[in-house]
Amino acid sequence: MWRNASCKKGKYALIPFLTICLTIIAAAASGLPTAAPVFKAGFSQKDITPDIGMEQPGNYGKSYHRKFHDPCKVRVAVFDDGKKRVAFVGVDLLFITRKVVLMARAEIQERCGIQPEDIMIGASHSHSSGPIAMSEPGDYDNASPLVKDLVTNKSIISDPGFIQHLVHQIVEAVVDADANRQDAKLAVGVGHEDKVSFNRRLRMKNGLTYSHPGVGNPDIIDYAGPIDPDVGTIGVWDMDDNLLGVMVNFACHNTTNPGGISANWVGSMERTLRGATGNAALPVVFLQGACGDITQVDNLAKYANPDPEEWWELVGGRVGAEAYKTLLLVRRGAGSDIPLDSRQKVWKVKRRIPAPEKVKRALELVKQDPQKVGPVEWTFAKETVMLDALIKQRPEVEVEVQTIQVGPVAFVSNPAEYFVQYGLDIKKGSHFPFTFVVELANGIVGYVPTEEALGPNGGGYETRLTSYSNLEVSAGRQFADTGIELANQMTPGKTPVPPPPPPFVAPWAYGNVPPELE
Repeated sequence: MWRNASCKKGKYALIPFLTICLTIIAAAASGLPTAAPVFKAGFSQKDITPDIGMEQPGNYGKSYHRKFHDPCKVRVAVFDDGKKRVAFVGVDLLFITRKVVLMARAEIQERCGIQPEDIMIGASHSHSSGPIAMSEPGDYDNASPLVKDLVTNKSIISDPGFIQHLVHQIVEAVVDADANRQDAKLAVGVGHEDKVSFNRRLRMKNGLTYSHPGVGNPDIIDYAGPIDPDVGTIGVWDMDDNLLGVMVNFACHNTTNPGGISANWVGSMERTLRGATGNAALPVVFLQGACGDITQVDNLAKYANPDPEEWWELVGGRVGAEAYKTLLLVRRGAGSDIPLDSRQKVWKVKRRIPAPEKVKRALELVKQDPQKVGPVEWTFAKETVMLDALIKQRPEVEVEVQTIQVGPVAFVSNPAEYFVQYGLDIKKGSHFPFTFVVELANGIVGYVPTEEALGPNGGGYETRLTSYSNLEVSAGRQFADTGIELANQMTPGKTPVPPPPPPFVAPWAYGNVPPELE
């Protein structure tokens, strides 16, 4: 078959092929080793800072950017083991919609050949970033004029120009990172930071669980769940030991909001790593951990919260410093010791459906003045009406869980604001020595709480039924079980370790003496 296929290209098409074969045969006969697979890596970043005056996402109503603090970016790492290329895309954005992901992946495949299933695109969840809506195009095309008004004029909407720019910058960053690939060494480690993140859900004396019940509330019993203090860290160096880039995975809402357009505390983390390494242009790719119920706010705090600017520096500075400390301890590997692999599952998950009586009541409320109804009650009545219309158009949601392996680490994604307990469950169930859970990746389905949070002693903001958060109760467990299953289908690469100590000969002659008192 190869002969016929080659002949179609011309009578000289066989010459290069035969030359290669003879070279391999000659090398084998002479005992010379053939070239081993070489691990390569490339990094890039592009600007996606929104304009002043654009809508600011992060709430259920209209809000607009009025000033600038620090830039928002697309940050990319591309890895190549000689057999497969994978791309990690961290985006300074509240979330990333499924439509944007599919558009970007298709263009990346066309431009540089990286397969869609080998591209992970995760949002940092910055509440100070560009205008992107919670809905997908077409979700409300058949809705009533009332619902269309609620969607367009009373909720955050995507800016078409910004979305076009976003897709373009994601694609360009991946193409650039792919073109920048060079022989590299890689090391993986996990730091520990437990002073800047807190579970925002607390057990109350009435038997329920509240989100942010407030510092000093006498009805608080204790935190309702754990945190994840792991600072997952990957360092990549060239063959001369120059640091090429860093990847960081940590679970904490990106909501320090320093004032104005911002990457939020991720920008401070990047600044810290750049300062510590002395590399003012160091690429830092951040992928958000399972932080659906984790923020920088401590509802059991003994002191007043820092101001936003200080909070930005505190969270980002400590996470960045811990990542740098981890880089100093990890051992570097190269070549065939860093295999790449990936798995992916895409399926449909049902939405929770609001009761007809609830929808009827919500329709009555949204027709009234929000100030008369009460801003909170009106807002969630609006969400109920929008959800009812959304279910008529899309009663199920397409979701993706993806795992990508880089040597000894497995990245396990989900498209949710994912409760931390599920992230810890995935880490426990994975047989990889390092497992980094990445939320808000490859789509957006809103908050996905645990079954317990949706049970009789649960409750709180994350369990509210809205047009943003509405998946069936078992969705979180489905994501976790799928992620564990996919990760465990892959074989971990080696974790580089230092060489063993030399054989014992004798104790140190300076110190092998009893106490000398005279």
